[in-house]
Amino acid sequence: MKVVILAGGSGTRLWPLSRDRYPKQFIKLQGKKDSLFQETFRRSLMLSSIDNIFVVTNEKYKFLVIGAIEELGYIYNEDNILVEPEAKNTLPAIYTAVVAITKKEDDTVIVFPSDHIITKNDEFVSIIVETEKLSIDSIITFGVKPDSPNTGYGYISPGAKKITGYEVESFKEKPTSNKAKEYIDKGYYWNAGIFLFNTKFFSNEVYKHSPEIFHAFNSSKSIVEAYSKIHENISIDYGILEKSNSVSVVPVNIGWNDLGSFDSFYDVFEEDEAHNISCEQNIVIESTNNIIQSYDGKIVAAVGIQDLIIIDNRDALLVCKKDQSQKVKNVVEELKNRNDLRSEYHFQDYRPWGQYTVLEEEENLYKIKRITVNQGRSISYQLHNHRSEHWIILRGIAKVTINEKTKNVYSGESIFFREGEKHRLENAGEVPLEIIEIQIGHYLSEDDILRFEDDRVKA
Repeated sequence: MKVVILAGGSGTRLWPLSRDRYPKQFIKLQGKKDSLFQETFRRSLMLSSIDNIFVVTNEKYKFLVIGAIEELGYIYNEDNILVEPEAKNTLPAIYTAVVAITKKEDDTVIVFPSDHIITKNDEFVSIIVETEKLSIDSIITFGVKPDSPNTGYGYISPGAKKITGYEVESFKEKPTSNKAKEYIDKGYYWNAGIFLFNTKFFSNEVYKHSPEIFHAFNSSKSIVEAYSKIHENISIDYGILEKSNSVSVVPVNIGWNDLGSFDSFYDVFEEDEAHNISCEQNIVIESTNNIIQSYDGKIVAAVGIQDLIIIDNRDALLVCKKDQSQKVKNVVEELKNRNDLRSEYHFQDYRPWGQYTVLEEEENLYKIKRITVNQGRSISYQLHNHRSEHWIILRGIAKVTINEKTKNVYSGESIFFREGEKHRLENAGEVPLEIIEIQIGHYLSEDDILRFEDDRVKA
């Protein structure tokens, strides 16, 4: 069995925790040991060897995928990371993996979104293995029995009984509250967005129901070329499942949640006696039914409040009524309309070589960062036209190149270079390299970088 993990989503309904450059699947929520992506990868290893796990993502998340897997202690073949040149929704993403897999052999495939929680992994793995025999002549989707009339999920109407599941009678879009109650009364299931199928059978269904996508891939030599021939965003639901007569639903009780909004935290995370979900550092007095999240080191004091979502990051604060959480995505849309980078970036950002945190800045004057460069990694050979930089080494050994001259700089030492000077920073030690970077100049944006050819890791 092959596993396909979809890891390209941006999770806008969980802003400001989730942002375009660092979305919810890579975040360790509420102090969890692993991110959602890492939990998905562990589950995948229960079904297949690491060489048979494929990740579909985009270029800006590729290094997050690699870093997350490395953190779990695994060595992963980067050829199994399939990079979409642009987002075209779930059907092109899934078919990208199907084409890659069938170049070697036809096989059974299970498709996992990377941003869902499943708490009963052993049970689910057993169900998948048992259900595999249904996938010879049917696309399998997994249905979760609703425990509330949720308007954030699609619904599945089951038809005739079929071994461990049912033929799908119809799919229903995200409903109104009244419709959701009606669907529950009729015995409908939530659509979990997890699929099981045989690659040959699936390709035939794509050929019949989404020929543009089929021919785009089968007439192209690369993913980039194939995507250039796809002229619309199309989900697997709309492109295949709603049109095919060969779709089955298998009911599951697996502790599933897609964390589609902050309201869903109540289904996943522990609450106190007053039904608040909050970090231990916060102070909550005479308050009920609230979600309160703050970043490490900052206390939120809540007194006499009810039914609020308060998400306090260093650079953004969300205050929202609980019944309005689905509208958080509208905030992200407004930020994008304003060209505000807080829709995309945290004050902490992750790169192929490591990460950085902006500690303090004043526009057109200075910016102070704390930078971590992982073992064996380096920042590309580059220069800045509008700023000088001062590096102070906190921990580790920095191999610094300035205008072709290289020297090692040790903990407690510092080095300075002016605007226009070529420079490179490498971790030359056995531990993560940590530095303080002080930028000084009249233009301090991230696009003031001119890179040069380099055989080291670039970022």
